[in-house]
Amino acid sequence: MFRTVLLALCSVFAATALAADAQPAAAAPPAPAQPAPAGVLIDKVVAVVNDGIVTESELAEQMVMIVERLREQNTPMPDPEVLRKQVLDRLILQEIQVQRADRLGMKVGDEQLNAAMADIAERNNIPLQQLPAALAQQGVDYASYRDNLRKEMLLNGLRQRDVISRISITPRELEQFLDRQSKQPSADKEYNISHILLAVPEDANQTQVDELAARADEVYDRATSGNEDFGRLAVAFSNSQTALEGGSLGWRKGPELPTIFSDLVVALKPGEVSKPLRTPSGFHIVKLNEVRSVTAAGGLEQQWHARHILMTTNELQDDATVRQRLEDIRKRVLNGEDFAVFATTMSEDSGSAVDGGDLGWTGPDQFVPEFQQKLESLDLNQISEPFKSQFGWHIVQLLERREFDTTDELRRQRAFQQLRESKADEETELWLRRIRDEAFVDTDV
Repeated sequence: MFRTVLLALCSVFAATALAADAQPAAAAPPAPAQPAPAGVLIDKVVAVVNDGIVTESELAEQMVMIVERLREQNTPMPDPEVLRKQVLDRLILQEIQVQRADRLGMKVGDEQLNAAMADIAERNNIPLQQLPAALAQQGVDYASYRDNLRKEMLLNGLRQRDVISRISITPRELEQFLDRQSKQPSADKEYNISHILLAVPEDANQTQVDELAARADEVYDRATSGNEDFGRLAVAFSNSQTALEGGSLGWRKGPELPTIFSDLVVALKPGEVSKPLRTPSGFHIVKLNEVRSVTAAGGLEQQWHARHILMTTNELQDDATVRQRLEDIRKRVLNGEDFAVFATTMSEDSGSAVDGGDLGWTGPDQFVPEFQQKLESLDLNQISEPFKSQFGWHIVQLLERREFDTTDELRRQRAFQQLRESKADEETELWLRRIRDEAFVDTDV
């Protein structure tokens, strides 16, 4: 039980924004590889990915982890070669993302990683110093666990940068969304869903599209025949990032359902499977597993009004350089220059830069821990020293503090986040497909 909880907690660090409330799929760390006997070839390359590689040992470790997870989920195993191909495809895509993050100068420092490990230990009610021993009891190597968690945090930061932060929500969209939400019975429900994606290449001709449509119909027929498990079909056929989790998207609140098939899900009964739905990313087949009611939150809470400047590292400037630049800006603002001007011209947070770095009113737990802790420690109008989060380096100024009845405001904030997240699934699939198409990959090695 400890291990199940522990592995699931990796998803805590899959934040989708500074003010994030999303529920990305968890990623479990692989079991440690066994050392090879002396004189035996210990590894080989199974894929060349741009200027990097994927090795046989990496593939074997991931295969062990995925097989164990599928067994825990009681998902019937697909053909071993099909599973191997799916796992290799995931490792290739991870390598492409890691390389992109490296080129952008993105890093997860030891301080961030240690904070994440401490949070995992706290959630499992054990002291941090006992975490290595607890992992070892489950057959998990502590160093491998840290490395995998660091990678997970890095890839989540990359998704935030390349996908989530670029999703635009207009005031009109938000008002329309709130209006629909008030009229939909799904607003106070959560849906446990799984899905299969048959991706359509960007340059696909009509013949290829027709072939994929026919395959989608075939998968749908098999999924509704009563003779095959939906999770097994997802592992075997899906091109989605959740394929190796049996296609599970987990629990989603009604407004957080992916926009592309939200109406379709609401119309299903538990256990039903939808007919294939065509979208820009491909053909989707959705299964509704369960439905449950949820209770709306509200009441008085402490809120902060702040503004910040974000800068990230890259191949031209390291942590020390970025920190010094922010320290120089801080000193100039303290000497009378305009914070908003610096934020507008220099901040890399595109969402707040246009407003002079203004983040508006926010409540607790809407920022990543490093940012929230710094914000809570400030006096009014105080500007923090530069500090680092998973998104880069910041300075933040606290402008106001208040107690606020969140009933209506919280509804609007959550609606904004839900609307953004409802768009994120499709945008993420399109982004992953694009960076995969742009990469050089050779598996004939």
